[in-house]
Amino acid sequence: MATVEFDDRGLIVACPACGKKNRLAYERLGDAVRCGQCKQPLTPPGAPIEVHQSADFDRLVARSSIPVVVDYWAPWCGPCRMVAPELVKVAARNAGHLIVVKVNTDELSDLGARFTIRSIPTLAVFAGGREVARTAGARPANEIEAFIAQATRSNAQV
Repeated sequence: MATVEFDDRGLIVACPACGKKNRLAYERLGDAVRCGQCKQPLTPPGAPIEVHQSADFDRLVARSSIPVVVDYWAPWCGPCRMVAPELVKVAARNAGHLIVVKVNTDELSDLGARFTIRSIPTLAVFAGGREVARTAGARPANEIEAFIAQATRSNAQV
């Protein structure tokens, strides 16, 4: 999983070249960005990001300029562990075009309740600040990508 922090304005990532922490504004997550110190290009998160606070989740889905794919999971769930490496593939192949986050429903039960998560793993796609699609169950990366493409295509036509 990506080592990314959240703040009120965006994601905080370390530059791979110099180690300096940089903010990727929620509203510009799909834009090309350079490190403020060494000016090297910063790559968007290409791995799932663990969300530990509901407020961070709310800010991200409300303000993200790119779709947010949410994996609702729990550590004791076998199918959740099976889908985890598939989500790593999805995040890596779609870096800069979407962001994958993981919500542990045992840790953030308020989000599970608010979004009526009844089974895990559940994948949801948020775009434009709202949930646009949802599916439950483990599946391979190519099926997850097809689900996301369908969801974002349908949302673009609304």
